[in-house]
Amino acid sequence: MQVISVREQPEYMTQIIDYFQKKWGTPESNKVYENCIEHSVSTTNSLPHWYVLMEHEQIIGCAGLITNDFISRMDLYPWLCAVYIEPAKRGNHYFKYLLDKAIEDTRKGGFTHLYLSTDLEGYYEQYGFAYVDTGYHPWGEHSRIYSIRL
Repeated sequence: MQVISVREQPEYMTQIIDYFQKKWGTPESNKVYENCIEHSVSTTNSLPHWYVLMEHEQIIGCAGLITNDFISRMDLYPWLCAVYIEPAKRGNHYFKYLLDKAIEDTRKGGFTHLYLSTDLEGYYEQYGFAYVDTGYHPWGEHSRIYSIRL
């Protein structure tokens, strides 16, 4: 298993953009992923970061580390976003590889907490996340907010 950070290995940029677009994008939002991932490589800011999880040169998952996940609690950051593990690979705790890399980069950025928004209950708690609050999205939905202290 290998976590690839587009910032650390920009030669994977095209593959990473394509994967995020396929898993999370829509025709309306694909440009958002492309533009954000492209600009994450050259920024001197501590955020954003975009990761894929590779197994035998095949991408099997992804996650991002961003300033806000389209949620009302803009006072909280950074956010783990766009977490995805291929269905055939779920149940193997592969998310932990992505989480460990995101925590490493969160600490390097000088942050003490990492947040995520989700509708899942009972999954992220296995990895040390605790429920914080409910957050609201611009499209009218709400999600549970979790944090982990680093």
